[in-house]
Amino acid sequence: MPVLTRLIPSPVVVDIRPGALNDLAGVLADQRICSSTGKLAVAISGGSGAVLRDRLAPSLPGAEWFEVGGGTLDDAIKLADAMKKGRYDAVVGLGGGKIIDCAKFAAARVGLPLVAVATNLSHDGLCSPVATLDNDAGRGSYGVPNPIAVVIDLDVIREAPVRFVRSGIGDAVSNISAIRDWELAARERDEDIDGLAAAMARQAGEAVLRHPGGVGDDGFLQVLAEGLVLTGIAMSVSGDSRPASGACHEINHAFDLLFPKRAASHGEQCGLGAAFAMHLRGAHEESAHMAEVLRRHGLPVLPEEIGFTVDEFVEVVAYAPQTRPGRYTILEHLNLNTDQIKDAYADYAKAIGS
Repeated sequence: MPVLTRLIPSPVVVDIRPGALNDLAGVLADQRICSSTGKLAVAISGGSGAVLRDRLAPSLPGAEWFEVGGGTLDDAIKLADAMKKGRYDAVVGLGGGKIIDCAKFAAARVGLPLVAVATNLSHDGLCSPVATLDNDAGRGSYGVPNPIAVVIDLDVIREAPVRFVRSGIGDAVSNISAIRDWELAARERDEDIDGLAAAMARQAGEAVLRHPGGVGDDGFLQVLAEGLVLTGIAMSVSGDSRPASGACHEINHAFDLLFPKRAASHGEQCGLGAAFAMHLRGAHEESAHMAEVLRRHGLPVLPEEIGFTVDEFVEVVAYAPQTRPGRYTILEHLNLNTDQIKDAYADYAKAIGS
């Protein structure tokens, strides 16, 4: 008998709205997520996490709270080792990307489901099957199960520094360029495309790109949060980061590796990388529109706006393909030398109005 459908790995609960945190205890009581004992291991940061602990602890009497030192592999292993000493039904990662990634890794290590409670929208990792952690060699990506539930309180998101929302915008919009790279690899290298994953990631990026609202609007934050969650699920569907990672992310990784102490936020670098990559592929109108939207939201579209010279940006773009060996994007396709990259950047800067 033919297989007519496929199972999609995704959370059983996605709660995105103002005030969602007030109902966290109800979400955790869902029998699909946690048993009736309510034994939870909650991972938090030492800063904003402490405030949220004071707010939530009365409604989670069966929880044990674990403070996570940072976003390193060692931090995640320490968290997992600490949780092994107790018996829990689920792990809750409460905080930003570093806390959630540590909680993802630790939950996978001890074999427990994870509930992701995001306090900012800085990138698409909050619902992805990947934990990104700093290690002795720099930074690594580790495969983990998807969160079983995602809770995003838009009131809490608005209280976070606006730079986190801007970073999430850049990461979401970069999907559009990443999908174009995936399509290029299919044409040039016969790489398989998962059409469902591509559609989810592309529409998530387009929804953010074309929304008329701003970083302080609930309607826009709702679309951004949903877009980041859908992008994470798209990566699960494809079993790869391809739906959200192309030349844009290669450029981001190159910034991080070449200039680790000066690098900007993940989303700022991805947004800039995406706009430039779209220009490289000849999509000049789309590149200019992307740059216009990024600027409207306060994101950089030129390297000078994040403290880099043109020569440094040329170095970043030239190095970028080395960050993801085997990945085929517009950068690998064009294989530009430094003089050609510099000329392409001059055209890009002129086209978007430097």
